[in-house]
Amino acid sequence: MQTEAVSIVDHKIKVIESEKGIIYLVGPIQLPVKLGEGEALFDWYCWLNCKEKLDDLEQIVQKLSASNLAEMQQSSVLVYGDFEQAEEAWIRMHSICHTGDIFGSKRCDCGYQLHESMRMIAEKGAGALFYLANHEGRGIGLFSKAMAYLLQEQGYDTVEANVELGFADDARNYGDAIRVLKALRAKPVALITNNPKKLDALQAAGLDVTDRIPLWGDRSEHNERYLDTKINRSGHLAASGCPNE
Repeated sequence: MQTEAVSIVDHKIKVIESEKGIIYLVGPIQLPVKLGEGEALFDWYCWLNCKEKLDDLEQIVQKLSASNLAEMQQSSVLVYGDFEQAEEAWIRMHSICHTGDIFGSKRCDCGYQLHESMRMIAEKGAGALFYLANHEGRGIGLFSKAMAYLLQEQGYDTVEANVELGFADDARNYGDAIRVLKALRAKPVALITNNPKKLDALQAAGLDVTDRIPLWGDRSEHNERYLDTKINRSGHLAASGCPNE
């Protein structure tokens, strides 16, 4: 972990004693949230329970990257209509976003994509939304994502922040979701995504993916750089009318 990253994150972590060990509290992190027709700015904190107390931030980060905290959660899938037998069905592999999906954070477009893809699937008449709980922060876990947000507040983009903390830009794996999908449906599917890596993962597993449906929207001053980074750094495919096409 680089010296600059340490200086940004170190003073944002509190150590709290507990009966079972140590609680590490990271924050505050500014979180612009949609409330009704307006917005409100919240301070967000995230905490992590550990059995032992680590001496410094570098040890904490090393422990996080070795522990794979995201694997401690469970995933699920929402199925709509006659998913097994319908001739056409749309699916989405949606990575959990605690801040976007639950709190309505405007730092990303995840909450919009979650609800819009559910609407699209219902309108189509058959489909499934896979909610992948071990994909938080592109696979680095919620606590690590909170620290990445602190770096982003100092000018790092999403790719740079993950890498600076010792993680891959995108550590997600779709193997389990693909196995569930195969158990639920043998017929072709269309994938709702802007991410070609998701499409590649399904096709590499032998699935018949007939189409890719783009899902852009909810662009704002808070997530503009985030969305641009998706296209310019992470290879997401811009839709018609997107400023980065």
